Amino acid sequence: MPKTISIPSRCTLCPRRCGSDRAAGRTGFCGAGATLKAARAALHHWEEPCISGTRGSGTVFFSGCTLKCCYCQNYPISQGEVGKAISVERLTEIFMNLQNGGAKNINLVTASQYLPWVTAALDAARAQGFSLPVVYNTGGYETVDAVRALAGYVDIWLADYKYADGALAAELSAARDYPAVAD
Repeated sequence: MPKTISIPSRCTLCPRRCGSDRAAGRTGFCGAGATLKAARAALHHWEEPCISGTRGSGTVFFSGCTLKCCYCQNYPISQGEVGKAISVERLTEIFMNLQNGGAKNINLVTASQYLPWVTAALDAARAQGFSLPVVYNTGGYETVDAVRALAGYVDIWLADYKYADGALAAELSAARDYPAVAD
């Protein structure tokens, strides 16, 4: 039986702690609301070679982003313009399909805003025999609580450290606190 998803009524899933009532369908800074939204799930052969291997990484690109960098290579996805709502059951099915399709791992790209849904799907997939390593592909803008919540779920942290300068982080990602948070 899948665990119950606790949709934030005062969101603090990322360092912005925007307080959005996502349970009521309001979106946070990240663009996420009350439903899980993914833009793409497929074998990805162009990640770092040790992540992709020869079979490909089973990559799930989640819609929205806690950073929303103005230069993002996945801008339509990170800004939440691309993607569709899916259930935890569908995400579980996606994980299983990627494993059965030969993926070397599951690569969760920008998943922080959906942490309760993602962990529920991983629990459900494990109950069905899921055994791949989990890669957490992040911009490094995570709360300590989120990192702790992912203990036992994430095998590889693939963090893109973006800024050592708070002014630059403020200008390009509206996240002056990024250097302190990501440190």
